[in-house]
Amino acid sequence: MAKKNVLGRGLGALIDAANEPEMREVVVSAMQELNLDDIRPNPFQPRTEFDEESLQELADSIKSIGIVQPITVRLVSDGKYEIVAGERRYRASKMAGLKTIPVYIRTADDENILTLALIENIQREDLNAIEVAISYNRLLDECKLTQDALSEKVGKKRATIANYLRLLKLPASIQLAVRDKKISMGHARAILGVDDPETQLMIFEQILEYDFSVRKVEEIVREIVESSHKMAQKENAVEKKKKKINEIGEYIDLQKHLSQRFSSKVELKRNDKGRGKIIIGFKSDSELERIIGLLDKIE
Repeated sequence: MAKKNVLGRGLGALIDAANEPEMREVVVSAMQELNLDDIRPNPFQPRTEFDEESLQELADSIKSIGIVQPITVRLVSDGKYEIVAGERRYRASKMAGLKTIPVYIRTADDENILTLALIENIQREDLNAIEVAISYNRLLDECKLTQDALSEKVGKKRATIANYLRLLKLPASIQLAVRDKKISMGHARAILGVDDPETQLMIFEQILEYDFSVRKVEEIVREIVESSHKMAQKENAVEKKKKKINEIGEYIDLQKHLSQRFSSKVELKRNDKGRGKIIIGFKSDSELERIIGLLDKIE
Protein backbone atom coordinates (compact mmCIF):
# COMPACT_ATOMS: atom_id res chain seq x y z
CA MET A 1 0.00 0.00 0.00
CA ALA A 2 1.37 3.43 -0.94
CA LYS A 3 2.25 5.71 1.93
CA LYS A 4 0.05 8.77 2.37
CA ASN A 5 1.59 12.23 2.19
CA VAL A 6 0.94 13.12 5.82
CA LEU A 7 3.05 16.26 5.74
CA GLY A 8 1.29 17.58 2.66
CA ARG A 9 -2.06 16.86 4.21
CA GLY A 10 -1.07 18.76 7.36
CA LEU A 11 0.03 21.81 5.39
CA GLY A 12 -3.21 21.76 3.41
CA ALA A 13 -5.21 21.63 6.60
CA LEU A 14 -3.18 24.54 7.99
CA ILE A 15 -4.09 26.64 4.94
CA ASP A 16 -7.75 25.55 5.29
CA ALA A 17 -7.81 26.82 8.89
CA ALA A 18 -8.36 30.34 7.59
CA ASN A 19 -11.56 29.17 5.89
CA GLU A 20 -13.25 27.52 8.88
CA PRO A 21 -17.01 28.18 9.11
CA GLU A 22 -17.87 31.34 11.01
CA MET A 23 -19.78 30.62 14.22
CA ARG A 24 -21.49 32.99 16.64
CA GLU A 25 -19.97 33.47 20.10
CA VAL A 26 -16.66 31.85 19.18
CA VAL A 27 -13.32 33.25 20.38
CA VAL A 28 -9.96 31.77 19.40
CA SER A 29 -6.85 32.15 21.55
CA ALA A 30 -3.25 32.36 20.39
CA MET A 31 -1.48 29.01 19.99
CA GLN A 32 -0.20 27.40 23.21
CA GLU A 33 1.00 24.03 24.50
CA LEU A 34 -1.23 21.79 26.65
CA ASN A 35 -0.56 18.49 28.35
CA LEU A 36 -2.17 15.62 26.46
CA ASP A 37 -3.45 14.29 29.81
CA ASP A 38 -5.52 17.48 30.18
CA ILE A 39 -7.30 16.91 26.86
CA ARG A 40 -10.16 14.54 26.14
CA PRO A 41 -11.99 13.55 22.94
CA ASN A 42 -15.08 15.37 21.75
CA PRO A 43 -18.35 13.54 22.60
CA PHE A 44 -19.83 15.13 19.46
CA GLN A 45 -17.18 13.52 17.26
CA PRO A 46 -18.96 12.19 14.14
CA ARG A 47 -16.17 9.74 13.28
CA THR A 48 -16.85 6.38 14.92
CA GLU A 49 -13.77 4.51 13.68
CA PHE A 50 -10.13 5.51 13.21
CA ASP A 51 -7.91 3.55 10.85
CA GLU A 52 -4.97 2.24 12.89
CA GLU A 53 -2.58 2.11 9.94
CA SER A 54 -3.36 5.71 9.01
CA LEU A 55 -2.90 6.80 12.64
CA GLN A 56 0.45 5.03 12.81
CA GLU A 57 1.60 6.80 9.64
CA LEU A 58 0.62 10.14 11.19
CA ALA A 59 2.34 9.19 14.48
CA ASP A 60 5.56 8.37 12.59
CA SER A 61 5.38 11.75 10.83
CA ILE A 62 4.83 13.52 14.16
CA LYS A 63 7.87 11.76 15.65
CA SER A 64 9.90 12.99 12.69
CA ILE A 65 8.73 16.59 12.20
CA GLY A 66 6.30 17.32 15.05
CA ILE A 67 2.75 18.69 14.81
CA VAL A 68 2.30 20.77 11.65
CA GLN A 69 -1.16 22.07 12.56
CA PRO A 70 -2.29 22.66 16.17
CA ILE A 71 -5.52 21.05 17.25
CA THR A 72 -8.48 23.12 18.43
CA VAL A 73 -9.92 22.62 21.93
CA ARG A 74 -12.29 24.32 24.36
CA LEU A 75 -12.09 24.65 28.13
CA VAL A 76 -14.76 22.61 29.95
CA SER A 77 -16.14 22.91 33.47
CA ASP A 78 -13.73 20.52 35.25
CA GLY A 79 -10.67 22.44 34.10
CA LYS A 80 -9.92 19.97 31.33
CA TYR A 81 -9.99 20.66 27.59
CA GLU A 82 -12.24 19.05 25.02
CA ILE A 83 -11.27 18.57 21.38
CA VAL A 84 -13.21 20.64 18.86
CA ALA A 85 -11.12 19.64 15.84
CA GLY A 86 -8.10 17.39 15.41
CA GLU A 87 -8.82 14.11 17.20
CA ARG A 88 -6.67 12.17 14.72
CA ARG A 89 -3.69 14.41 15.53
CA TYR A 90 -4.44 14.00 19.25
CA ARG A 91 -4.55 10.20 19.01
CA ALA A 92 -1.46 10.04 16.79
CA SER A 93 0.44 12.33 19.20
CA LYS A 94 -0.30 9.94 22.07
CA MET A 95 0.87 7.03 19.90
CA ALA A 96 4.04 9.00 19.15
CA GLY A 97 4.70 9.37 22.88
CA LEU A 98 4.28 13.15 23.08
CA LYS A 99 3.48 14.70 26.45
CA THR A 100 2.20 18.04 25.13
CA ILE A 101 0.53 19.26 21.97
CA PRO A 102 0.06 22.73 20.40
CA VAL A 103 -3.55 23.95 20.56
CA TYR A 104 -5.87 26.81 19.82
CA ILE A 105 -8.50 27.33 22.54
CA ARG A 106 -12.01 28.22 21.43
CA THR A 107 -14.91 29.45 23.48
CA ALA A 108 -18.30 28.29 22.18
CA ASP A 109 -21.55 26.79 23.41
CA ASP A 110 -22.42 23.11 22.91
CA GLU A 111 -24.54 23.75 19.83
CA ASN A 112 -21.76 25.71 18.13
CA ILE A 113 -19.20 23.09 19.18
CA LEU A 114 -21.31 20.35 17.63
CA THR A 115 -21.68 22.34 14.42
CA LEU A 116 -17.96 23.08 14.31
CA ALA A 117 -17.01 19.46 14.96
CA LEU A 118 -19.35 18.09 12.32
CA ILE A 119 -18.42 20.59 9.63
CA GLU A 120 -14.69 20.35 10.37
CA ASN A 121 -14.79 16.58 10.04
CA ILE A 122 -16.86 16.62 6.85
CA GLN A 123 -14.45 19.08 5.27
CA ARG A 124 -11.14 17.69 6.45
CA GLU A 125 -11.41 14.01 7.35
CA ASP A 126 -11.76 11.03 5.07
CA LEU A 127 -15.11 10.01 6.53
CA ASN A 128 -16.90 7.10 4.91
CA ALA A 129 -20.17 7.85 3.14
CA ILE A 130 -22.38 6.73 6.04
CA GLU A 131 -20.49 8.90 8.55
CA VAL A 132 -20.88 11.85 6.20
CA ALA A 133 -24.60 11.11 5.85
CA ILE A 134 -25.02 10.90 9.63
CA SER A 135 -23.10 14.17 10.05
CA TYR A 136 -25.35 15.92 7.52
CA ASN A 137 -28.41 14.52 9.27
CA ARG A 138 -27.19 15.71 12.67
CA LEU A 139 -26.48 19.18 11.30
CA LEU A 140 -30.05 19.35 10.00
CA ASP A 141 -31.73 17.87 13.08
CA GLU A 142 -29.58 18.83 16.08
CA CYS A 143 -28.09 22.10 14.82
CA LYS A 144 -31.39 23.21 13.26
CA LEU A 145 -29.78 24.06 9.92
CA THR A 146 -31.86 24.32 6.77
CA GLN A 147 -30.65 22.44 3.70
CA ASP A 148 -29.71 25.75 2.08
CA ALA A 149 -27.65 26.79 5.12
CA LEU A 150 -26.04 23.36 5.29
CA SER A 151 -25.19 23.50 1.60
CA GLU A 152 -23.51 26.87 2.10
CA LYS A 153 -21.57 25.84 5.22
CA VAL A 154 -20.12 22.60 3.82
CA GLY A 155 -19.69 23.89 0.27
CA LYS A 156 -21.73 21.10 -1.31
CA LYS A 157 -24.73 21.22 -3.63
CA ARG A 158 -28.10 20.35 -2.11
CA ALA A 159 -28.38 17.40 -4.51
CA THR A 160 -25.09 16.01 -3.20
CA ILE A 161 -26.27 16.32 0.40
CA ALA A 162 -29.60 14.69 -0.52
CA ASN A 163 -27.77 11.73 -2.09
CA TYR A 164 -25.86 11.16 1.15
CA LEU A 165 -28.99 11.49 3.30
CA ARG A 166 -30.83 8.91 1.18
CA LEU A 167 -28.24 6.32 2.23
CA LEU A 168 -29.74 6.39 5.73
CA LYS A 169 -32.98 4.94 4.30
CA LEU A 170 -31.20 1.69 3.38
CA PRO A 171 -31.42 -1.40 5.61
CA ALA A 172 -28.84 -1.41 8.42
CA SER A 173 -26.79 -4.27 6.93
CA ILE A 174 -26.30 -2.32 3.68
CA GLN A 175 -25.33 0.83 5.58
CA LEU A 176 -22.73 -1.18 7.51
CA ALA A 177 -21.37 -2.56 4.24
CA VAL A 178 -20.95 0.97 2.88
CA ARG A 179 -19.27 2.03 6.13
CA ASP A 180 -16.90 -0.95 6.01
CA LYS A 181 -16.26 -0.36 2.27
CA LYS A 182 -17.61 -3.77 1.25
CA ILE A 183 -19.67 -1.91 -1.34
CA SER A 184 -19.27 1.61 -2.71
CA MET A 185 -21.57 4.59 -2.38
CA GLY A 186 -22.30 4.12 -6.09
CA HIS A 187 -23.61 0.60 -5.38
CA ALA A 188 -25.74 1.94 -2.53
CA ARG A 189 -27.21 4.73 -4.66
CA ALA A 190 -28.08 2.21 -7.37
CA ILE A 191 -29.82 -0.04 -4.81
CA LEU A 192 -31.93 2.96 -3.75
CA GLY A 193 -33.52 2.78 -7.20
CA VAL A 194 -35.92 0.20 -5.72
CA ASP A 195 -38.07 0.98 -2.67
CA ASP A 196 -38.74 -2.48 -1.26
CA PRO A 197 -36.23 -3.36 1.55
CA GLU A 198 -36.36 -7.10 0.76
CA THR A 199 -35.48 -6.43 -2.88
CA GLN A 200 -32.71 -4.06 -1.77
CA LEU A 201 -31.23 -6.80 0.42
CA MET A 202 -31.50 -9.35 -2.41
CA ILE A 203 -29.55 -7.05 -4.74
CA PHE A 204 -27.00 -6.36 -1.98
CA GLU A 205 -26.40 -10.09 -1.46
CA GLN A 206 -25.89 -10.55 -5.20
CA ILE A 207 -23.32 -7.74 -5.22
CA LEU A 208 -21.35 -9.50 -2.49
CA GLU A 209 -21.64 -12.92 -4.13
CA TYR A 210 -20.90 -11.97 -7.73
CA ASP A 211 -18.86 -8.76 -7.25
CA PHE A 212 -21.19 -6.78 -9.51
CA SER A 213 -20.04 -3.39 -10.80
CA VAL A 214 -22.13 -0.27 -10.17
CA ARG A 215 -23.25 -0.29 -13.81
CA LYS A 216 -24.38 -3.91 -13.51
CA VAL A 217 -26.40 -3.07 -10.39
CA GLU A 218 -28.00 -0.14 -12.22
CA GLU A 219 -29.03 -2.53 -15.02
CA ILE A 220 -30.50 -5.00 -12.52
CA VAL A 221 -32.44 -2.24 -10.76
CA ARG A 222 -33.72 -0.86 -14.08
CA GLU A 223 -34.98 -4.32 -15.09
CA ILE A 224 -36.70 -4.79 -11.73
CA VAL A 225 -38.37 -1.36 -11.92
CA GLU A 226 -39.54 -1.93 -15.52
CA SER A 227 -40.85 -5.39 -14.64
CA SER A 228 -42.69 -4.00 -11.60
CA HIS A 229 -44.16 -1.22 -13.74
CA LYS A 230 -45.45 -3.71 -16.33
CA MET A 231 -46.87 -5.91 -13.60
CA ALA A 232 -48.59 -2.91 -12.02
CA GLN A 233 -50.07 -1.95 -15.40
CA LYS A 234 -51.32 -5.52 -15.88
CA GLU A 235 -52.86 -5.58 -12.40
CA ASN A 236 -54.45 -2.22 -13.12
CA ALA A 237 -55.97 -3.54 -16.33
CA VAL A 238 -57.33 -6.60 -14.51
CA GLU A 239 -58.81 -4.41 -11.77
CA LYS A 240 -60.43 -2.12 -14.33
CA LYS A 241 -61.91 -5.14 -16.12
CA LYS A 242 -63.28 -6.51 -12.85
CA LYS A 243 -64.75 -3.12 -12.03
CA LYS A 244 -66.35 -2.91 -15.45
CA ILE A 245 -67.86 -6.38 -15.08
CA ASN A 246 -69.19 -5.46 -11.64
CA GLU A 247 -70.67 -2.23 -13.00
CA ILE A 248 -72.34 -4.09 -15.87
CA GLY A 249 -73.77 -6.54 -13.36
CA GLU A 250 -75.10 -3.67 -11.24
CA TYR A 251 -76.63 -1.99 -14.31
CA ILE A 252 -78.35 -5.25 -15.31
CA ASP A 253 -79.79 -5.60 -11.81
CA LEU A 254 -80.97 -1.98 -11.89
CA GLN A 255 -82.55 -2.46 -15.32
CA LYS A 256 -84.42 -5.50 -14.02
CA HIS A 257 -85.58 -3.57 -10.97
CA LEU A 258 -86.84 -0.63 -13.06
CA SER A 259 -88.51 -2.96 -15.57
CA GLN A 260 -90.41 -4.63 -12.72
CA ARG A 261 -91.24 -1.25 -11.15
CA PHE A 262 -92.78 0.16 -14.35
CA SER A 263 -93.95 -3.18 -15.80
CA SER A 264 -92.20 -2.17 -19.00
CA LYS A 265 -88.88 -2.63 -20.76
CA VAL A 266 -86.21 -0.26 -19.37
CA GLU A 267 -82.79 0.44 -20.93
CA LEU A 268 -79.97 1.97 -18.90
CA LYS A 269 -77.06 3.55 -20.83
CA ARG A 270 -73.93 5.12 -19.28
CA ASN A 271 -70.49 6.15 -20.58
CA ASP A 272 -67.12 5.93 -18.77
CA LYS A 273 -67.49 9.48 -17.47
CA GLY A 274 -70.72 8.64 -15.67
CA ARG A 275 -73.13 10.35 -18.07
CA GLY A 276 -76.06 8.40 -19.47
CA LYS A 277 -79.81 8.00 -19.79
CA ILE A 278 -82.71 5.76 -18.77
CA ILE A 279 -85.15 4.76 -21.53
CA ILE A 280 -88.59 3.46 -20.48
CA GLY A 281 -90.48 1.80 -23.32
CA PHE A 282 -94.27 1.88 -23.79
CA LYS A 283 -96.64 0.40 -26.37
CA SER A 284 -99.64 2.73 -26.15
CA ASP A 285 -100.87 6.07 -24.87
CA SER A 286 -102.61 4.36 -21.96
CA GLU A 287 -99.35 2.63 -20.98
CA LEU A 288 -97.56 5.99 -21.18
CA GLU A 289 -100.16 7.55 -18.89
CA ARG A 290 -99.71 4.69 -16.43
CA ILE A 291 -95.89 5.23 -16.38
CA ILE A 292 -96.33 8.99 -15.92
CA GLY A 293 -98.68 8.29 -13.04
CA LEU A 294 -96.05 6.09 -11.39
CA LEU A 295 -93.39 8.80 -11.91
CA ASP A 296 -95.69 11.45 -10.35
CA LYS A 297 -95.95 9.33 -7.21
CA ILE A 298 -92.12 9.26 -6.80
CA GLU A 299 -90.98 11.92 -4.35
